[in-house]
Amino acid sequence: MNQPSDREKVLSAFGGKKGLIDSGIPSIVFLVVFNIGHELQPALIASIACSALLTIIRLVMRDTVQHAISGFIGTLICAWFAQRTGNPSDLYIPKLLTNLGYGTLYLVANLAGWPILGLVLGPILGENLLWRHDPVRKRAYIRAGWIWVGMFAARIAVQYPIYRSGNVNLLGTVNLAMGYPLFFASGYATWLILRGVPVTKHGAPVEELIEEFGGDETPEDRS
Repeated sequence: MNQPSDREKVLSAFGGKKGLIDSGIPSIVFLVVFNIGHELQPALIASIACSALLTIIRLVMRDTVQHAISGFIGTLICAWFAQRTGNPSDLYIPKLLTNLGYGTLYLVANLAGWPILGLVLGPILGENLLWRHDPVRKRAYIRAGWIWVGMFAARIAVQYPIYRSGNVNLLGTVNLAMGYPLFFASGYATWLILRGVPVTKHGAPVEELIEEFGGDETPEDRS
């Protein structure tokens, strides 16, 4: 896992630069418009319009629309929460719930020995589920998975008290700072962990892998 192409595959799986644009700009537009007019509905409309425009641009350019469409749907859901209550801070409720859900999923999967990263990146990197029979590779996926558990937990720990305070500007700013920048940092840290462990190949003797990375340990020790 030491090829530049592998790094690009890992980072692209987590959204890439286009994901940052498609999800970040509508949030910035919301904060700017809300601060100018101090009214919720125009800010929501501007945010939705921006997200829709980005999606249309991706379609016209025949570019990848996955993150643009998911970002547009996410913007609509967030706008619905805020519009329903009239509280601008409620725009961020779905994001808090998403972090709680993903954090729980990554935590449970790690504890169960089925790390989410292995399930997501295995097919992308060409090893599918072969890593399940490679204790060294499996342990690397689990170790990287704890980074994501920590990331989701940190977002909730920092942002929920701000949400409770009702400071929408601070909440929006922190949400952006802990959004894709932290997401990419976790993705890069994941690559750093995985690059030192060879991708599991079909038919690779597990005993040889164990011996190469520490001959005295058993598969159970590394699980």
